[in-house]
Amino acid sequence: MLRPHAHDAADRLDEAMESSAEGLRTLWVSLVVLGLTAAVQGVVVWWSGSVALLGDTVHNLTDALTAVPLGLAFLLGRRAASRSYTYGFGRAEDLAGVAVVGAVAVSAVLAGVTAVDRLLHPQPVGHLWAVAGAALVGCAGNEWVARFRMATGRRIGSAALVADGLHARSDGLTSLAVLLGAAGAAVGLPIVDPLVGLLITAAILLVLRSSVREIGRRLMDGVDPALVDAAERGLREVEGVRGVGALRMRWIGHTLRAEAEVVVDGALSVAAGHRVAEAAEQALRRAVPRLLGATVHVDTADPPGAAADAST
Repeated sequence: MLRPHAHDAADRLDEAMESSAEGLRTLWVSLVVLGLTAAVQGVVVWWSGSVALLGDTVHNLTDALTAVPLGLAFLLGRRAASRSYTYGFGRAEDLAGVAVVGAVAVSAVLAGVTAVDRLLHPQPVGHLWAVAGAALVGCAGNEWVARFRMATGRRIGSAALVADGLHARSDGLTSLAVLLGAAGAAVGLPIVDPLVGLLITAAILLVLRSSVREIGRRLMDGVDPALVDAAERGLREVEGVRGVGALRMRWIGHTLRAEAEVVVDGALSVAAGHRVAEAAEQALRRAVPRLLGATVHVDTADPPGAAADAST
């Protein structure tokens, strides 16, 4: 009886664009901080000859460079939808998340290989105080970047940016391994370095598992069930809605799209049904954060007495 009803309000589109811009700013600031961190560590590597610190420097440099695919994804996601990509290009962000997960996996392999190599072939390290200081710089830089990225990612709904923040945190843990290894060498226990390195590898694998699960859920159109519950509650509170049917939501980059079916009185006019659909859409936007657009389909219920009239 009534056509599906949809709106893509300009203010929501502006909000999504602002989120992309915020994500880009976060990435570039992170790139500068981690680049400076890697530069400081590189100087100490050249001075001390520390293999463990060299590996940590490579990790930090790799982490800094993950800003490149994410930055490109944010830029691509700001392009307008086309005839071929009718939902826009927001999914590029999720594909960049796959690249970030790959970088975390490479970091885990490098950390594990370095730890095993140091365990089998111990090497003396000079200037332990400088190595320890560089390790602290690496840990502090990575942890700051991790918190910055994850805070922005959660605020704008970017799983890829959160995963990249977790990657930075894993590299910060690797820096702690260098610090503890230097402390062990200072007290005559060089074996501490590779043993702690193996423990840190296990920690990185836990981070990898979390990142794979989150990115995988996004690629499979998974959402938090609490968002669905909130959307249903919002729809049921709309005046004129007698029931809620199928409700679907999906992430496209760091914004949500929704499709909902609501049941209204069959005696309503087309115009009245249209107003209920508009109210239902607004209720969805109030109930669900970062919802860019919603399509509301209106089904009708038989008006009271319709069944009796039909039987006569």
